[in-house]
Amino acid sequence: MNFNKYHQQDISSSKFLVTGGAGFIGSNLVAYLAQYQAAEIVVLDNLSTGYLENIAEFISNGQVRFIEGDIRNYKTCTEAMQGIDYVLHEAALGSVPRSINDPITTNEVNISGFLNVLQAAKEAGVKRMVYAASSSTYGDSPLLPKQEAVIGNPLSPYAVTKYVNELYADVFSRTYQFHSIGLRYFNVFGPKQNVNGPYAAVIPLFITQILNGERPVINGDGLTSRDFTFVSNVVQANIKALLADNLVKHEVFNVACNEQTSLTQLVSAITENLGSSLEPVYKPERKGDVKHSLADISKAGNQLHYQPEVLFKDGLKETITYFQELIGAS
Repeated sequence: MNFNKYHQQDISSSKFLVTGGAGFIGSNLVAYLAQYQAAEIVVLDNLSTGYLENIAEFISNGQVRFIEGDIRNYKTCTEAMQGIDYVLHEAALGSVPRSINDPITTNEVNISGFLNVLQAAKEAGVKRMVYAASSSTYGDSPLLPKQEAVIGNPLSPYAVTKYVNELYADVFSRTYQFHSIGLRYFNVFGPKQNVNGPYAAVIPLFITQILNGERPVINGDGLTSRDFTFVSNVVQANIKALLADNLVKHEVFNVACNEQTSLTQLVSAITENLGSSLEPVYKPERKGDVKHSLADISKAGNQLHYQPEVLFKDGLKETITYFQELIGAS
C-alpha cells in the first residue's frame, strides 16, 4: 500500500521504534516510514500475533532492523530503545473475548508490557511516544458519538488494560514530563489484517467466510454497530500525533471516521461487493461487547489536523480485493 504524505518534517535523520511492527497496524506504520525514508526503523515483536512476512521486504532491503523479543522483558525494551527518537507502540494482546478467556496474560502484556515500554522510552530520552489506545475504554457509556472526556465502566479485562495505559501515560506526563499520545482506535481494518485463529477481527472473517462459500456468523441481532476505520487513516493519525509540535502534555484522541455501520449492514455490503447471496447466521451476543460505537473525531481534527481520507465503503472494497487476491494465490 502506498501512503499519502502525512508529515512536513524531514525524517531522514530520525530513528523510529515500532513495537508490534510485524502485526497488522504496526507493519503498515513500518511501510509508511520506509516509504518516506526514515533514517532507521527498528521493529520489536515476539511474533505471537505478528508475522515476519508483513515486513520481510523491508528487512531484506535493509530498511528495518528486526528484534524478536517480548515487551514483558524490561531489558529487551531498554535495549531496543537505544538511540531511538520516536516510538510507535502497537504491541498488545488484542481481542475482548481473548481477554475474558485469559485475563492474566492480557494484563501482563497490555499493562506490564506497556509500562516497560513507557519507562524505557522515558529513560532513553525519546522525543515522543504514540501508543495504541482503544475505543473499548468507553465501556457502558451510552453517549454517541463518543467524546474523549466522557467514558463509562469497562466491560472486559481488555478494556481495563487499555484504560490503565492511559492512566499510566498521564501520570508519566505530569510526574516526569514525558508526554505521550494515546490514540483510541475504532475497529481498524484493511490489508495485512490477520484472519487466522479464534480471535480474528470481524471484517476479514466475514470476507473470507463469504469467499469460501460459508455463511458469515453474526453474534447478536445484527444491530450492533461500529465506526469501522480503514488502516491508512490510523497511519495518518499516528504520524501526525508523533510529529505534532503543538502537544505539550499527555493527550488522547479518537481515531475513526464518524460513520456508523451495523453488522447486518456490513454483511450486506460485503455480499453486494462479491455478488453473493449468502445470508448471515445469527448466534448469541458475546460477553463484553459494546453495543454501539461511533466516534466524535473533532478533537483529532482540531489538534492533529486529522481528516479520514478513506471512508468505510472505499476501504471495504480495497480490503475485499486484498483478500480475494490472497485466497486466490493460496
